[in-house]
Amino acid sequence: MSMMKGFTNVFHIPELRKKIMITLGLVFVCRLISQVPTPGVDWTVLGKIIKSATENSGGGGLIGWLEIFTGGAIGQCAIGTLSIWPYISAQIVIQLLSSVIPSLSKLKKEGENGRQQLAQITRYLTIFLCVIQAWGIATALSHPGALGFETSEPIVRNPGLAFNLMTVIGMTAASLFVMWIADQITTFGVGNGGSLIIMINITSRLPSAIFAAWERYFGINGDASTAQGTYAELGILICFFLLVVMGTVMLTQGLRKIPIHSARRSVVGGANYGMQQTFLPLRVSYAGVMPIIFAQPLIQLPSALLVKIFDKGAVHDFFEGLSRSEGISFAIVYAVLILFFTFFWVATQFNAIDISENLKKDSSYVPGFSPGRATAEYLDDVMTKITLIGGLGLLTVAIVPMMLTGVFHIPQVIASFFGGTSLLIIVGVALDTLRVMESHLLVRKYEGFLSHGSLRGRGGI
Repeated sequence: MSMMKGFTNVFHIPELRKKIMITLGLVFVCRLISQVPTPGVDWTVLGKIIKSATENSGGGGLIGWLEIFTGGAIGQCAIGTLSIWPYISAQIVIQLLSSVIPSLSKLKKEGENGRQQLAQITRYLTIFLCVIQAWGIATALSHPGALGFETSEPIVRNPGLAFNLMTVIGMTAASLFVMWIADQITTFGVGNGGSLIIMINITSRLPSAIFAAWERYFGINGDASTAQGTYAELGILICFFLLVVMGTVMLTQGLRKIPIHSARRSVVGGANYGMQQTFLPLRVSYAGVMPIIFAQPLIQLPSALLVKIFDKGAVHDFFEGLSRSEGISFAIVYAVLILFFTFFWVATQFNAIDISENLKKDSSYVPGFSPGRATAEYLDDVMTKITLIGGLGLLTVAIVPMMLTGVFHIPQVIASFFGGTSLLIIVGVALDTLRVMESHLLVRKYEGFLSHGSLRGRGGI
């Protein structure tokens, strides 16, 4: 009841109601952009090719991955195919480079002015990535045979330099417009604009998943004789879905609280207060969905190219399994890369020495450890242990869709909502958005979404 009352209270606050309407309007514009076909492309032919490629790979593979994260835009080669991803990719690149390039690291510490300069660099990098990716898409559409897509009908009616330039201009402009919309949502709407757009792209496939599930368990047009699954399987699947969502929420919200004591004395209202106690929150899933986002394309893009180089033999079969996201070989490589990128992200983004020095400057310390090197070593050791737990949890969630598809033959369009990047992003962004809405409620003395306590966000994509 508290949750429902919280949603009701949301519309009692004019400012919050306005923010929600702005967010919905801008999200609608983003979805509209993803439905406008690129001029010169026969998207009906392209749709047939993508459908065939998706079915041959069991709904997985690189094409299936792109279909999910573009919200179906790639299926008709919409001008919004690139969506927010070049901007997100640029942010990730700048964030990683800030850990190794001193000049970028210095900008990061210069306050608002430094952040504005980093944002400008990120936008320039976004334009560069848009041009490269759009040119690659235009070239691939003009020469589908080079990628192994067999078709008797041309996808592009008039291929050539003019088509490539038109595609680059259209997709780059659309992606930059989506980037601007994301910034407007963040500033004037509810939640993080980039994260919300990605979540909406993913959930736009939900009606297809529901329709596929209906046909599987209730038959085509309600004809039970055409049903492929049983009601018992459906019940088990629903229970399994609830358990996976619960586990994902626990993984997303999990914290290790490191106690922090402050030796500073504060005076409030004439009273003198001594030592203050607080805690340093270390997230179990510190890397979020980044390891999965890094791992899957890194496996499938090179594999799709190497399959063309090795025409036959065991090497060809190995890379073909990787490109289709099938087989035990893909599962092993996928697991190794997820764990590697989990630790890599933490190693580049979590700086125990800086945290220790900041605590020391603030006259704070971790009980039982002297300020400085000892504290840094302790924080690094704790972070390594919980990162292992978080990495294994992330790995478990990531392989659930593969297990459902490979073992139980659940269609990928359904299985993709039972784990992996899709579910992690949906749960994480939903929690972040609810947390923002709840903060507005609590400030105005309304009840939040929970009877006790309050929601916690993830703190990032």
